[in-house]
Amino acid sequence: MRIALVSEHASPLAGIGEVDAGGQNVHVAALASGLALRGHQVVVYTRRDAAELPDRVVLDSGVQVEHVPAGPPHRLPKDELAPHMPAFADHLARRWRLARPDLVHAHFWMSGQAALAAAGGQPRRIPVLQTFHALGSVKRRWQADADTSPPHRLATERRIARTADRIIATCADEVRELRLMGADPGQVDVIPCGVDAERFRPEPGSEIGQRLLSIGRLVPRKGVADTIQALAWLPTAQLVIAGGPVRTGLAGDPEYRRLQALADELGVADRVEFVGQVPHEQLPALIRSAAVVVCAPWYEPFGIVPVEAMACGVPVVASAVGGMLDTVVDGRTGLLVPPQQPQRLAAALGELLADRELRRRYGRAARRRALHNYTWPAVAEATERSYQAVTGRGAAAQIPIGVVHE
Repeated sequence: MRIALVSEHASPLAGIGEVDAGGQNVHVAALASGLALRGHQVVVYTRRDAAELPDRVVLDSGVQVEHVPAGPPHRLPKDELAPHMPAFADHLARRWRLARPDLVHAHFWMSGQAALAAAGGQPRRIPVLQTFHALGSVKRRWQADADTSPPHRLATERRIARTADRIIATCADEVRELRLMGADPGQVDVIPCGVDAERFRPEPGSEIGQRLLSIGRLVPRKGVADTIQALAWLPTAQLVIAGGPVRTGLAGDPEYRRLQALADELGVADRVEFVGQVPHEQLPALIRSAAVVVCAPWYEPFGIVPVEAMACGVPVVASAVGGMLDTVVDGRTGLLVPPQQPQRLAAALGELLADRELRRRYGRAARRRALHNYTWPAVAEATERSYQAVTGRGAAAQIPIGVVHE
């Protein structure tokens, strides 16, 4: 099949941990490569955010990345991209009139908006599948007045949910939200994000003392402040925080300064290390150095870091929200705690830090679960079946993400 992946702000070429760069970038890059390995022709359309970028880049897998001219050719926060989506859609429409894809898979709500507009304007409509990665209704619920999304986001997402040919949700919790938005449950497949289980793998003896590790963008909703507060109840633990700008640029980041001030106030600054943005290829070694990986967001559409930690055989303590309700099996592969409760988080972390054998047992179960449910070849195969259902070439099938294999 000729497959168009649309990912307006999340380029598969971006550095992970940069502003607005994270799990979606990994997802789009790995899915595109996985589909190409299955024999499909894949083009990823993403916004040109630097003037020096070439029109097209061909990856080793054969995937083409096309930089779409829409808005100024420099980086913009994703919440400022909405006015440029008509230009993005116009470019897609022109490209698809010249080379019509068999289907379009849009990633994030603005990509869906542009993809539906471009596909609907073709002489013969192109099927559109949608993966939201994050829903505005959930963001608004948790962030309230701090939500910087464009005012029309919720209405646009509802329209996409009702008009896309199929929706691929990344977790069961998302399906409930989609139903409230008017999506037909019969047109929703649940396919999680994946992990490169060869790169993210265990290496015995890598753990460094009582090290806790937090990985993610430096934004308040990621709950890093709660993890720093939890450290006050864990006197022997050290916390490494990866994400945000490169290390030399951290001082200019407002969230870094807020978190550093909190660590100073709590008297734990000598046990907190900010390492800044870490290249994705260096993450496995960093994860393996941790006794426990901490993922404490207020909400999380999926959360790729827990799956990467599980593949490395490292137990996870995570907020009981979103996709982590599927990936982390409480008391088997890690522990789940309520979000925004630092003392409960500290108790869970303390339980694991005090029992090395328990960490090992959880880590072994986590690795098995990652191999069974979350490899990229399995995700690409399941996604292909969703594509076949839309194009009339087969029936969709979902990955049974709730199954635990010991």
